[in-house]
Amino acid sequence: MSVPVQLIERKIYEIRSHKVMLDRDLAILYGVETRVLNQAVRRNLERFPQDFMITLTREEIRNLSQIVISSDIKHAPSVFAFTEQGIAMLSSVLRSKRAIQVNIEIMRTFVKLKKEIYSHRELAYQLDLLKRRVGRHDNQIEAIFEAIQRLMTAPQNPRRRIGFNTV
Repeated sequence: MSVPVQLIERKIYEIRSHKVMLDRDLAILYGVETRVLNQAVRRNLERFPQDFMITLTREEIRNLSQIVISSDIKHAPSVFAFTEQGIAMLSSVLRSKRAIQVNIEIMRTFVKLKKEIYSHRELAYQLDLLKRRVGRHDNQIEAIFEAIQRLMTAPQNPRRRIGFNTV
C-alpha cells in the first residue's frame, strides 16, 4: 500500500508553529472513520501529550475550514491535529497493517520536507555569505573608482608660459 507523497504533502498544515495533519485526513489515509480514530486516541490519551497532538480551537477550525475543501470540518465538535510524533504514535494505537504502512509513508514525507527546508536554509545562508563578500568587494571597487576619478580630474595648476611676460 503506497500513498502518493504529493497527497500527504497537501494534507500537512502549519498550526501553532507545528507541521500537523488533521484527524480527518489521517482517518481517510488509514481507511477508518474519523470517529473510530478519535475514539482510539481518547482511549489512549496518555500516549498523546501536547507536543504530539493539538486540539484545535473554534477559531482555528474556522480559519482552517477556509483552506480545507471539506466543509464538514467547520461544524465538527472537535478536531485533532497530530504532529509527526503523534502520527508515529497513532500506528501503535490503531494496530492495523494499513496504519503501519501509511505511517511509514507519512514519516518519509516528513523527512523529505525537513530536507527541503534544510536545503532552503542552506541556500539562504550561502546567498547571505555571497552578499556579504560581494558587499565588501563593492566598497573596495567603489574606492578604486573614486581614486581613479580623482586622478582624472586632479586640479590642474595653470602652466607658466615660457618666455617674456608683458605686463
